[in-house]
Amino acid sequence: MNRTLIIIVGVLVASAFTTACRGTSDNRAANVSENAWAVVDGREITRDAVENAYRRTRDASKPLSDEETMTAKLSLLNDLIVQDILLAKARELKIELADKELDTAYDEARKNIPEDAFQQELRQRGLTVAEMREGLRRELLTQKVIDREVGSKINVTDQDVTDFFNANRAQFNVAEESYHIAQIAVTPGRDAQVANRTGDDATTREAAEAKIRMLLERLKGGAPFRQIAADYSEDPESAPRGGDLGFIPVSRLRQTPQELRNAVLGKKPGAVSVVSVGGAYTIVLVVAHEPAGQRDLSMPAVRERITQTLRGRKEQLLRAAYLTAARSDAQVVNYLARRLVQSQGKVLNLELASPGRR
Repeated sequence: MNRTLIIIVGVLVASAFTTACRGTSDNRAANVSENAWAVVDGREITRDAVENAYRRTRDASKPLSDEETMTAKLSLLNDLIVQDILLAKARELKIELADKELDTAYDEARKNIPEDAFQQELRQRGLTVAEMREGLRRELLTQKVIDREVGSKINVTDQDVTDFFNANRAQFNVAEESYHIAQIAVTPGRDAQVANRTGDDATTREAAEAKIRMLLERLKGGAPFRQIAADYSEDPESAPRGGDLGFIPVSRLRQTPQELRNAVLGKKPGAVSVVSVGGAYTIVLVVAHEPAGQRDLSMPAVRERITQTLRGRKEQLLRAAYLTAARSDAQVVNYLARRLVQSQGKVLNLELASPGRR
């Protein structure tokens, strides 16, 4: 796909969710339609919604096996379930999205994309402008819920910062000019150990390419790098740390492959680059750049770095706890997952996954 169009793919994913849920009187199987693949607190998520989401987001030039296709659809269904729960929470909290906010997000999604290319991309994915805007609205609302329920409740005190500095004083003595970097790794083969929180593992070159596109869109949509790395990175060492690799001396960076050097050396903090070597991908984030010397708490940059580190840790924990609790509190029946388990992973005759045809 043309890289100038990548920015709208995440919005296309969101817009595919627009018609995902519709109400029913309750979530008992007797009242569930044959088209339901899941039910959340009495609201159906239909097979059609998942199929549309998959059709609008997949790369048609990269054929997948039946198992890979169904894995992608199952992942989309799980995303729809979480989104439905968060949208219900937005209604409960009376969280709304101003038209101006939606207009700004829509303009940002289209920025630097020629009109003809934009319209062609919409047509290829069977998407209208109205559907795209509605998908954006839903995504922004779910982010507002997370911001209110998670972000607003995180507090890092001066004592927290001081305690962290005292416990990690050695790492603030920079013997050589260094770059603090983080990574999200995606490999095209099956990994012996998957340490990310979702258990996600791309097993083919095509799946790795699709996964990288999805992760970049989530990052562009504002998702924290640490969170995405912990959820999806396939590096078993750094994934549990949110992709954090710490400070790497310039002398070591100069010994790495040129692609990685180019992604780090000379880049400003906040820069994100994609490195591709042999079918494997790495999203590299430059967290900080430090010249040699001793740092202390009198330096604003040191306090800010510690504050952001501690805030990131707390946010990662609280967000995971919040989403886990929200899903646990909801009444969710995933008919697709249930049927796949019952059929021992067979993906033929998927209409049997509907509750009315068990």
